[in-house]
Amino acid sequence: MLSEQQIEKYAEVLLWALNTARKDRYKKNDVILVRYDQAALKMAEVLQARILDRGLNPVLRGGLSPAMERNFYERAGGKQLVFQPPGEKELYQALNGAIYLNAPESLTHLAEVDPKKIGKAAVARKPLRDILDKREERGHFGWTLCLFPTPELAKQAGLAPERYAEQVVQACYLDREDPVRDWKEIHARAGAIKTWLNRLKLKRLHVESERTDLIITPGEKRRWVGMTGHNIPSFELFLSPDWRGTTGVYFADQPSFRNGNHVEGVTLHFKNGSVVKAQAEKGEAFLRKQLKVDPGAARVGEFSLTDKRFSRIDRFMASTLYDENYGGLYGNCHLAVGASYSETFDGNPARLSKKIKERLGLNDSAIHWDLVNTEKKRVTACLESGKEVLLYENGAFAN
Repeated sequence: MLSEQQIEKYAEVLLWALNTARKDRYKKNDVILVRYDQAALKMAEVLQARILDRGLNPVLRGGLSPAMERNFYERAGGKQLVFQPPGEKELYQALNGAIYLNAPESLTHLAEVDPKKIGKAAVARKPLRDILDKREERGHFGWTLCLFPTPELAKQAGLAPERYAEQVVQACYLDREDPVRDWKEIHARAGAIKTWLNRLKLKRLHVESERTDLIITPGEKRRWVGMTGHNIPSFELFLSPDWRGTTGVYFADQPSFRNGNHVEGVTLHFKNGSVVKAQAEKGEAFLRKQLKVDPGAARVGEFSLTDKRFSRIDRFMASTLYDENYGGLYGNCHLAVGASYSETFDGNPARLSKKIKERLGLNDSAIHWDLVNTEKKRVTACLESGKEVLLYENGAFAN
């Protein structure tokens, strides 16, 4: 669905993103994991060649087919669900970088699977994610991910395959002569907005749209981050707030495909930081079970805003990666239930112990689920001085 020239440009953008996402520079013989779905095989081959040309060691891992994934959850017993292959922990401890190429053949193949089994497997893999989080905090690991267009994605988004591919090309600036140059420019412009945001002494944020009325408390020692290279495309600026200060109602008008399930029209009611009532127009049973995966699953791990001046995405794409970066008429905000990001800590993330995270209200969970609102909205900030400042309106930051 992408031409050879577009794939070549895409690979260069991903390698730029991988370098941008890591604090330390990559050095010869570093280990880079490339995890890919079958539809993205061609791009995996291009990346393998370019990683080798840079003197790095690629480790290639093909993803499970929909049938394999469904077999696992339907047939695996208790111990099989939590089984980790020998050497997996050692691999994660040795990784210096990772690129994930998502190209799903199905988005709904796990609809009949018990969400508790999916949650149990996710909790079992959390220690592996914790290894990478710690390596990233120390500057030893960086990662990025992207989406490769597939007929299934186009079908679920209600677009013709060629139109879906055009959105990917447009969103990633692959229609430009030198897309890496464009990404560097966006990175610099987003950096100026982050500087402005981080100079504000925020006490709380008030998010208002037609069906959202929510208070977010940024918390102590927080900073806005984004455009770090972690996702391509990525236009969002976000922070991980103090989950304990979340109150009010949040509505996600964008549908969400998660773990093979389709959820739509999610409304979350927060009190004292936790979801006390969860509703969905579609997939409500799955939503409620996900919020019970662990104690942190019903708390906020991230709050994000996307500026429509950067994003060229103007269609629903049936992919969180794209939908959380939607530009359109009014940009978007998204709220993630589950794990916080330590990179939003205004200090050295490597010094964040579990006890310090708890004190700061940084949430811990095996899940991280982004729920997107694209309604016309206004976000105001109450500063520590008591002054109110307009932060975001009609899809753009106010600076």
